[in-house]
Amino acid sequence: MSKIHRKSLDSPDETRTFDKGKLDLVTLDGVTFGRGTVQPGWKWSTSVKPIVKTDSCELQHTQYIISGRLMVKMDDGEEVELGPGDAAIVPPGHDAWVIGSEPVVMIDVTGMSTFAKS
Repeated sequence: MSKIHRKSLDSPDETRTFDKGKLDLVTLDGVTFGRGTVQPGWKWSTSVKPIVKTDSCELQHTQYIISGRLMVKMDDGEEVELGPGDAAIVPPGHDAWVIGSEPVVMIDVTGMSTFAKS
């Protein structure tokens, strides 16, 4: 019989911190869930790029925005603003930053296992 697997992001398996941000991670049966919290002034290219040393974020994200507003700019120039209630798949090759004065809280199920990790 199958068993339900459960963990809380309030008691994460791992927490990573980086400039103006924090990532809480839990892994269940090979699936990593990440709750990212990024503060006003956070921008991938200034807060995470120095850690991973790539020109843009090379991870795909399957995410849900809980609060705050996030601008995502693809390497080809396409821009999308994400806000509370938005679910998005963001392909590799992008930058992102917080819009406004509210922190962004998001859940991601594809791109966080290696996010902000050198």
